[in-house]
Amino acid sequence: MLVLEDGRIFRGEAFGAVGETLGEAVFTTGMTGYQETLTDPSYHRQIVVQTAPQIGNTGWNGEDDESTGIQVAGYAVRDPSRRPSNWRSTGSLEDALRTQGVVGIAGIDTRAVVRHLRERGAMRAGVFSGTSLGSDEMLVERVRQSPGMEGADLYGAVTTKTPYVREAVGDKKFTVAALDVGIKFNTPRMMAQRGIEVHVLPADTTFEQLLAVNPDGVFISNGPGDPATADVPVALTRQVLERRIPLFGICFGNQILGRALGRGTYKLRYGHRGINIPVVEHATGRVAITSQNHGFAVEGSAGERFDTPFGTGVVSHTCPNDGCVEGLTGLDFPAFSVQYHPEAAAGPHDAADLFDRFCQLMTDNPVSHGPAGTEESGGRHRLLDQNGGAV
Repeated sequence: MLVLEDGRIFRGEAFGAVGETLGEAVFTTGMTGYQETLTDPSYHRQIVVQTAPQIGNTGWNGEDDESTGIQVAGYAVRDPSRRPSNWRSTGSLEDALRTQGVVGIAGIDTRAVVRHLRERGAMRAGVFSGTSLGSDEMLVERVRQSPGMEGADLYGAVTTKTPYVREAVGDKKFTVAALDVGIKFNTPRMMAQRGIEVHVLPADTTFEQLLAVNPDGVFISNGPGDPATADVPVALTRQVLERRIPLFGICFGNQILGRALGRGTYKLRYGHRGINIPVVEHATGRVAITSQNHGFAVEGSAGERFDTPFGTGVVSHTCPNDGCVEGLTGLDFPAFSVQYHPEAAAGPHDAADLFDRFCQLMTDNPVSHGPAGTEESGGRHRLLDQNGGAV
């Protein structure tokens, strides 16, 4: 049974581990890339409903995980594959769910679930299977007693416990300190392909520890939970901005940058989750089809300019579907962020060039590493356009 907090119940068959799980019910519109979705740390404590009816066709492999394991709280699908068929497959999706203890449900009308969540909004939910479930009323009450997503402090549960380094591919051009508040494996991989040595750091890293890696830039990753709880990463981001170290944030990192700049954040009705979400870049009019996974957003409107303690910022990107802020850029400080995934796997790849923009930002705003672990900006930073490039 998939039980929603408003009392709606969907009955199907156990899929994966048998037992019970609680989380926030959300839906994702991706028709492919279910392995990357399930292992994305941004989905921590969420029950993911797939809109695509057939799931599991290509099985499970040892190469496409985006973290050390499945991150979702639960999984709901309509028509699971009876047998995987792909040359890279090493097992089935259900085997992976069962082995990692993820409770799921299959055989339900996921289109009806999605319509319900779209109208009522993402909500607390539970998946229950086994021999002694209890009454419907008891299960609904159990769901209602579970914690909601507003005010949820979750990034600490998914961050790396110890720093690690992803070496640059070929000649090293830059060193980047990447704050892990839920980073996906493909992010440091794509930066490494551009000659960046990536130092992935825990979410509670201090500014002094960050400076110790002598970074040419700082990256703030995606991650789960309410950005209003991210006081430690927000404070670190402000210190980075004060030093004028080039900064790039994605997803949760966009919200962290927004709060560091003095912007508020709020919970969306049902969020953006999928790989087909359009984003408008206002400086160029370019539209990118993007991969997204977020339930919170930064306050603001398209093209809005605003004052910050570090200079003028601008809302550089928005979603034409609902006007949601999709990107921020400093006009006279070296920082930019987007609310979507340039490292998207299994796609789309429209936004992959944002890593190249980050490289250009570091080129145009060099950081000189002073003695005794101090850092000073290498000369005055250049004025940035709305794309994060120098003018």
